[in-house]
Amino acid sequence: MKRILVVEDEPEIQELLAAYLRHEGYEVTAAGDGMEAIDVFRAGSFDLVLLDIMLPKIDGFGVCELIRR
Repeated sequence: MKRILVVEDEPEIQELLAAYLRHEGYEVTAAGDGMEAIDVFRAGSFDLVLLDIMLPKIDGFGVCELIRR
């Protein structure tokens, strides 16, 4: 099963994305801010990251830079 990390700080949007993706058969993990996203990414293996740009703690650009290393 393909794994997707959804990084979104708005709970309603995060839930909506996760529910839709799960319905389509994906395994979804969610993070609500940049620091949490980095921790979750390092702890697991993901096929895709859906990343919001405007996030608390570290913005999406910073998260993208760190996970690409």
